[in-house]
Amino acid sequence: MRPLYAVPLGIAATGAACVAYAAGYEVRSFRLRRVTVPVLPAGAPPLRVLQLSDIHMVNGQGKKQRWLRELASLKPDLVVNTGDNLSDPEAIPQTLDALGPLMDFPGVYVFGSNDYYGPVPKSPTRYLGAMLSGDHGMNGADGTPRRGIVGAVHNPWEDLRDGFDRAGWLNLTNTRGRLKIEGLDLEFTGLDDPHIRRDRYARVAGGPDADADLSIGLVHAPYLRALDAFTADGYPLVLAGHTHGGQLCVPFYGALVTNCDLDRGRVKGLSRHSAGGHESYLHVSAGCGTNRYTPVRFACPPEATLLTLTAGPAA
Repeated sequence: MRPLYAVPLGIAATGAACVAYAAGYEVRSFRLRRVTVPVLPAGAPPLRVLQLSDIHMVNGQGKKQRWLRELASLKPDLVVNTGDNLSDPEAIPQTLDALGPLMDFPGVYVFGSNDYYGPVPKSPTRYLGAMLSGDHGMNGADGTPRRGIVGAVHNPWEDLRDGFDRAGWLNLTNTRGRLKIEGLDLEFTGLDDPHIRRDRYARVAGGPDADADLSIGLVHAPYLRALDAFTADGYPLVLAGHTHGGQLCVPFYGALVTNCDLDRGRVKGLSRHSAGGHESYLHVSAGCGTNRYTPVRFACPPEATLLTLTAGPAA
């Protein structure tokens, strides 16, 4: 017969092993997800789009920086950055250096809350409890996201913006932009981060330009109000990040939280979204980083995504 103390000791040992794996291995086990999305006009050649999100760079993360630089070997036609590049106000030079080879390619970007504000220490259990209760991290008493973060450090995000702009990447902060790539006229419509109520869809409403070959919506946090607006306006593809894929997932079950009002079933990867009589493809990146104060991932490796856009079915 096993001693009574053996059971709690076994549970403790298993828990310690899981934490060691999550913090010591998986959080640095970078992956590339490959997805095909049929959204281009008939006869168009495939377009390779590299989506990066939630890098959450911290000084000294050499492996992450090397992995990001190596992604340039994919030679994407377009790079899409959906925000939260920072988790350290001193890490902007490292972030720009890591992304430097990718900035040789055409790119577009929106920012997330962690680009504007440095993270604040918080108990992981308290954070998880808030998420499970429906408080998505920055929500007020009425359930809507707050405008700011009390006590947070303000990041020098302008330096990050200027670095991207110098490389020719399009800043899509509550605005539209266009690029000609591989003979295709691509239109982009971006929102600032809904997680801190900086999104202003009224400034960009009206739907895709009929002259564009493809129109894409970009937003950091996939709150339903943003997804509904893009989809109801007729955007065939929306790209987002923010969720970290759940970050701490349960094998064979999936994510516990999404950190927004998106359902857990669409916490990462490609799905469909319906609103206003229209349907869009939605791709949510699980991201390749974590908040510096919760540097763990479990059953949810850090990732970037190479989306191959192909011609859609004939109308």
